[in-house]
Amino acid sequence: MLTPLRGQVYERLEAFEDHLQMELGLRAASFGPLYYLDHPEGIGQDACFWNQNRWLRPFRLSFGSISEAVTALRDMQRNWAPRLFTQFRRGALIQSQLPFLSTKPRTFPWLVPDTPVGAWTLLDAHTLIGSTHCSSPFPGGVISFEEDKEGPPSRAYLKLWEALVRFKKWPGPGDRCLDAGASPGGWTWALARLGAEVSAIDRAPPAERVLAMPGVRWIKHDAFTLKPEDIGPLDWLFCDVICYPPRLYEWIQRWLASGLCSNFICTIKMQGKPDLETPRRFAAIPDSKVVHLYHNKHELTWICGAGNVP
Repeated sequence: MLTPLRGQVYERLEAFEDHLQMELGLRAASFGPLYYLDHPEGIGQDACFWNQNRWLRPFRLSFGSISEAVTALRDMQRNWAPRLFTQFRRGALIQSQLPFLSTKPRTFPWLVPDTPVGAWTLLDAHTLIGSTHCSSPFPGGVISFEEDKEGPPSRAYLKLWEALVRFKKWPGPGDRCLDAGASPGGWTWALARLGAEVSAIDRAPPAERVLAMPGVRWIKHDAFTLKPEDIGPLDWLFCDVICYPPRLYEWIQRWLASGLCSNFICTIKMQGKPDLETPRRFAAIPDSKVVHLYHNKHELTWICGAGNVP
């Protein structure tokens, strides 16, 4: 028997489970690595960010046999990713009879398919909960890339790649980009590699090999003290500056008011106790999404622009 569930299911982040608990409040029920909130009153469906994946259309399935569970899932759609915390052998048997879902490292740039990836788990031997649609386009919210071990001066480029893949678009040759808080240059390296023109702003210079890349120029400055008019029109604004979230929000508001840039990807970094309010203010900006990327640490990522931001 298939029963739709009200509310949503949230997959916890192991290191930041307390952050999710603060967002959801005491009314959320937990089972294994998952939290379920029925009728999330007081928070919008997009107002909880400290999760690895959010199950948007959850259901409960009571089944008698493994084949019955497999048939039910296959009848709904093709792609399913398990999130097992009990009944591992039985769960593995179910997943083995579903279409193969590749989790191999991807090369960048990579256009993520539009086909939804569902999620499911077992509560007991005859009870499954799942969702046909999730907030992350990646199986279980996990994405890995074929890394460059020599070019970039840091691994920070991985979270930029992930954000761009979720945005489903990225800068190209001739696009004007600003990289605020650029040093040591991981994001600038990734952008220049795409052929973009990058103004790398930081008090410290990017790595020499990054500065030598075509289209890269370094501006020794605190990006937040520069007015949008000082920079001029941009196609993309990127920011990985370490600062308190309200300061970043104020700076972004100036850029939005200026109308000089149409695409934004910024890291909202936390220091100590998480700021729950400012990310919600970012998410309220039109054409925006705030997410905890798989490659994020104690930070969230704001993605904004006239594109498809799943």
